[in-house]
Amino acid sequence: MCCGLAALLGALVHVSVTNRTVSDARSRALVRLDEAVRAYEAGNRLPPNSGIDARGLPKPLRELAVGGRRGTMVGVADGYPTMWAAAPADGRALAVQIDYAQSAATIENLDRAILGSSALAIGVTLIVGALGVSGVTRRLRTTSQVARRISAGDLDARVGDPRTTDPARYRDEVAAVAAALDTMASTLQRKLLSEQRFTADVAHELRTPLTGLHAAAELLPAGRPTELVRDRVAALRTLTEDLLEISRLDAGSERLELDTIRLGVLAERVAAHASGGDTEVRVAEDAWVETDRRRLERVLGNLVANAHKHGAPPVVVTVEGASVSVRDHGGGFPGYLVAEGPQRFRTEGSAKGHGLGLTIAVGQAEVLGARLGFENAPDGGALAVLRLPVSGGWSRSSPRP
Repeated sequence: MCCGLAALLGALVHVSVTNRTVSDARSRALVRLDEAVRAYEAGNRLPPNSGIDARGLPKPLRELAVGGRRGTMVGVADGYPTMWAAAPADGRALAVQIDYAQSAATIENLDRAILGSSALAIGVTLIVGALGVSGVTRRLRTTSQVARRISAGDLDARVGDPRTTDPARYRDEVAAVAAALDTMASTLQRKLLSEQRFTADVAHELRTPLTGLHAAAELLPAGRPTELVRDRVAALRTLTEDLLEISRLDAGSERLELDTIRLGVLAERVAAHASGGDTEVRVAEDAWVETDRRRLERVLGNLVANAHKHGAPPVVVTVEGASVSVRDHGGGFPGYLVAEGPQRFRTEGSAKGHGLGLTIAVGQAEVLGARLGFENAPDGGALAVLRLPVSGGWSRSSPRP
């Protein structure tokens, strides 16, 4: 806008000065023309720089005078700018000329001054604007980076704009956004920590009475009611242990115990243990990986158990390098799970469970530095793919039949 305004003002000044200069020169030329006309009509000698059909008279002005009309026009005479004025004189053109070089030079100098001042003003405006905008964009970029860190799970990230804490400094819109983001992150962090403490406390407090309940159930006489009680107590103990594991994952207190393992062998052992041998294991390309054995077994065991519980046979575990996929041939994952990932205590339709198995698998995969994705196979069935990190180093071994 500043550059456009400078250009507009320059154009207006140029037009105004040019019109005034041309008008002054035209007035002087017409005064000289009147003197020449009176001298011509009186038969006297014509004034200097005037004559009949003068050499260099512009053709349009000549034709205008021959046609019986008076007029003026800027032209060139002997290589210099000239203001011409012409009037009819017995079928010919009586013309006078005055020097227009000084006026043209004035306009040229004015245009040069306008261009120089406009360029200077535009340059200063651009420099000041760039400095001001770069400061704002830098702060906005910092705010957006902090927002991305918060969305990625770093709830300790803060913008920390000094304008939000120093009352002596002007608090602009960027500072208001930064303050709102910091407040939101602090509130969200307090709520999440409160929920994590609540979950951990509840699960911890449930362990003692459940231990006693389990011991009491073992003392009940054999029978169908006793089996039902023991089954429900076992399910409640599993849920409590899952809640404790989730609370530890949320708190970020898990630590890796790295070991070098053969992925195909581990997949076969997990499949046999989690399903009783009803899972097909295919090793397309075996590999040695450096990871936490217990956590990897937990992830794969939950995936296999979920496939048998909520899918349909056959359940196939495929090892291909540092990637392990678990697929069933049931109805596939719910739409929300594919789009947003597993959510605790949420299941689709009439499915049984608490939605904690896949949640724990995702949490343990993050601890391992692996990526766990969920999708539905094109020809039907749910497909979970675990991709282990390769930065720690993994080596191929010979494919097995």
